[in-house]
Amino acid sequence: MSEHIKRSHNTSLLLYHLVCPAKYRQIVFKQIKSVEEIIKEICLDIEKRYDVHFVEIGADSDHVHFLIQSVPTYSPTKITQTVKSITARVIFQHVPEVKKLLWGGEFWTD
Repeated sequence: MSEHIKRSHNTSLLLYHLVCPAKYRQIVFKQIKSVEEIIKEICLDIEKRYDVHFVEIGADSDHVHFLIQSVPTYSPTKITQTVKSITARVIFQHVPEVKKLLWGGEFWTD
């Protein structure tokens, strides 16, 4: 499982479970196989840039589950905003047919 994150003045074990459905609950993740793989690759890049760790990532047909470990300096809102914005931007760049399935130009629900 997860380990405690130790810093100079604190020790923390914060886990966040995010469930992010695709816009309009469209079946994107099982219909286009590469989307799930791209999300996992993007999350590895996010780990390098931010102080977050993705413990588990699981995709269903219309939503994704993220189990994220982070430090107290990042709020859950900031983590969610970062993950959703970066993944949506990169998916639209790498898999343009997803944009045809999602009419409004947004990947995740609000």
